[in-house]
Amino acid sequence: MEIADLLTGPEAVLASVKTSGKKALLAELASRAAGFLALDERRLFDRLIEREALGSTGIGGGIAIPHGRMAAIATPRGLFARLAQPIAFDAIDDRPVDIVFLLVAPEGAGADHLKALARVSRLLRDRSLVDKLRATESAEALYALLVEPIQAQSAA
Repeated sequence: MEIADLLTGPEAVLASVKTSGKKALLAELASRAAGFLALDERRLFDRLIEREALGSTGIGGGIAIPHGRMAAIATPRGLFARLAQPIAFDAIDDRPVDIVFLLVAPEGAGADHLKALARVSRLLRDRSLVDKLRATESAEALYALLVEPIQAQSAA
């Protein structure tokens, strides 16, 4: 599973999200993802909130990977957001978050869901890439950075 499989294109990338906090961010992400994935916005938001109640998806280093499962989706899909200003997210290192990768997987996608989470986590552990993501302004350029490692590996 590659990042290009999760992000449908630049429309799945938000370049400068302004938000007041974690709950508002999850509502914004649910709204945006519901639009291009044809999902019920409220149900997606509820799933994200339920997952956060189990423990924060803030993985440290200013990064969060909120995720949830939805019966109405056939394959795992994602939405990437770079926040205009970092927000408190109850991350494991207590640092505010400014890089967010929302992941939505089918209800019964146990292994695929875990593979997608692992792939996103691996990608966002690359400090050099994360620095570039923080310095990039446009959704198109962010998308290119996110899928570039895959394209570079494919060309090799």
